[in-house]
Amino acid sequence: MFQAQIARNEDPRVFYYLSKVTWFFATPSNLLISVILLGLILALVRRLRSIGIGLSLIATLATIALGLLPIANYVLLPLEERFPTFRDDGRRVDGIILLGGSVEAADSASRGMIVSNESAERVLDTIQLAHRYPSARILISGGGGTVFGDGAAEAPIIAAYLKSIGIDPTRIMVEDRSRTTSENALFSRDLAKPQEGERWLLVTSAWHMPRAVGVFEKVDFPVTPYPVDFRTGGGGNNHRPFGFISEGLRRLDLGTKEWAGLIGYYATGRTSRLFPGAQDSGPAGRASR
Repeated sequence: MFQAQIARNEDPRVFYYLSKVTWFFATPSNLLISVILLGLILALVRRLRSIGIGLSLIATLATIALGLLPIANYVLLPLEERFPTFRDDGRRVDGIILLGGSVEAADSASRGMIVSNESAERVLDTIQLAHRYPSARILISGGGGTVFGDGAAEAPIIAAYLKSIGIDPTRIMVEDRSRTTSENALFSRDLAKPQEGERWLLVTSAWHMPRAVGVFEKVDFPVTPYPVDFRTGGGGNNHRPFGFISEGLRRLDLGTKEWAGLIGYYATGRTSRLFPGAQDSGPAGRASR
């Protein structure tokens, strides 16, 4: 009841801006650098010099350790292994939902061509699915907006690209208002108007799939997970140190942000389960295994 009350009364804009600003300062890499700088500032004060030097030294060693050791992989693995890889079981697919986050909208708009990021598999796999299921509708969900103002929407850029490579425009639906995963689900449901018995594949990064499934479940839009963009490998590869500190920190930022998102969404009633998984899914989720 408490969660539902929050969800009803909270202005979604407040949640959006608060989450963005809070996470900027809580991101591990930003936080570590901030602690190092704080230590250096304290070191300028004579009576706090030893405390400041010690603080900077500890934060520096932590930065090196978290960047090189495979700790980030251990943070990401539970997220990426929550849902198994999709296997075609021959059942009809009525729709494909592509969540935004794979294209740099502002750069694409300024360059006049699609500019993808490290999550490009979301688009690539959607193209593959579009050919595998030629009668399926394709819903692209991803709006613009930044903390400091409105930005270019991602969904229209991806839609234009899909059309340019020969995908039938009549199959494509564009949802360009959403700025968060919860809005992805809500606005996609309103646009797709899914009917009982329809099967929709949800394409997003494996590490993002638990939260994505949770919010679609919350708005009564049953989806079949199609995880892509895995950041961890298999077997012993996950236990190897990183070659660059930046690589480990980047994965750590990604993983900790997603865990924080799961907790935040559950606490504010945007998901009904803290850690949605395949074993908890309804028949629509199990049917794809």
